[in-house]
Amino acid sequence: MAAATKRVLLLNGPNLNLLGEREPAVYGTATLADHVAAATQVAGEVGLVVDSLQSNSSSELVNAIHSARKTHDAIVINPGAFTHYAWSIHDALAAFSGPVIEVHISNPSSRESWRHESVVAPVASGTIAGFGGIGYVLAIQAVARILAAK
Repeated sequence: MAAATKRVLLLNGPNLNLLGEREPAVYGTATLADHVAAATQVAGEVGLVVDSLQSNSSSELVNAIHSARKTHDAIVINPGAFTHYAWSIHDALAAFSGPVIEVHISNPSSRESWRHESVVAPVASGTIAGFGGIGYVLAIQAVARILAAK
């Protein structure tokens, strides 16, 4: 009997729909679609399926996290600006039983002081930051290893 396919929900927060256009010196020239495609390709190579959602609304992200409790094995999230204040996302992720990997294209710790605190980090299995778009690939690889170890 074949093992059931593991599903990963890839979430992206506000303004990440503008990747490739917005502050390319900070975030690079790749689009969100480029990052999702890279993550999806690597996921396929390690036997995972990726579903993705980008929203500028914290309530949409919270609802997606709630739904993922019954449909997904892991979550990879780039919360964007919600990283620093969206306690509703923190609480929703805290209720998710699978691994959660927080991703940031830039390194928030090397930027403005208001970016240094993450309300997501305390409920994440780990954080990948500052490696550009490769962070999405690293997050999928981390999820694959965590799920394989269970």
